[in-house]
Amino acid sequence: MRERHAIYQRRMQGKSKPWTKDKILQQYRFCNVYRELDTVTQWIGKNWRLPHRSDPNLWFTMCVARLVNWPDTLQALGYPVPWSLKHFLEVMRERSEGGKAWGGAYIVSTNGNEMEKADYIGSRVLGPLWADRNAIQADIYGHPSDAHKPTLATVHNALTNYIGLGSFLAAQVIADLKYVAPLRDAADWHTWAASGPGSKRGLNRVYEYAVDCPMPEARWLDHLQNLHKHIEPLVKKADMPRLHAQDLQNCLCEFDKYERTRLGEGRPRSKYPGGA
Repeated sequence: MRERHAIYQRRMQGKSKPWTKDKILQQYRFCNVYRELDTVTQWIGKNWRLPHRSDPNLWFTMCVARLVNWPDTLQALGYPVPWSLKHFLEVMRERSEGGKAWGGAYIVSTNGNEMEKADYIGSRVLGPLWADRNAIQADIYGHPSDAHKPTLATVHNALTNYIGLGSFLAAQVIADLKYVAPLRDAADWHTWAASGPGSKRGLNRVYEYAVDCPMPEARWLDHLQNLHKHIEPLVKKADMPRLHAQDLQNCLCEFDKYERTRLGEGRPRSKYPGGA
């Protein structure tokens, strides 16, 4: 983590390649230690989240953003409120015919349905979310008459009730929403995360369990939070910004990729020309 963040800093300082002597980090793409520094996240933050931070439908636009996850396509779509399935399908088909339409960081499938991906995402996933927007907004913002204080965990539970938003993808939406009200004041802002396949393997490696050791979500989160407490003073000592649990979850996924490469168990999909 220390070396990956140092690579980011050296690159931002305008230094020449290689930004590291680590051969694995030179040759393959690894996400930043801090999710907010990644290119797609920065585009979403600058173009959709920040300008529309007061929009009660922002949660919906973050769902669109992460299901598509490709800035050129998001730019072509434009801010997707009010929602138009017709416009979404037109843009996605045009982008698919002319080049790349979807980002590859997250696996978004049609869940076995024999239909085009754009049709499935637009009609089966985003359509129901938009139709139920008032109920979902109540879970996030509450009612004016109550003392509703949402947490990352409660909003995550609300989103995962919908087709197409599994635990991992819903958590990516939460990771975007947590930087604006009301989730920026959530009690579990620093401590909550949801697992993904890579972060489960990464956590097992850290604790020296079998790599594919099954672990219930509650136990995984307990282990993550324990690791978080132990790693915070090391992050501070390295003069790095404070790390929240969702960033640590992401780092565990990247650590698993690194170890698979180092141990000859496999290699990341994306190469990176990081040498001199």
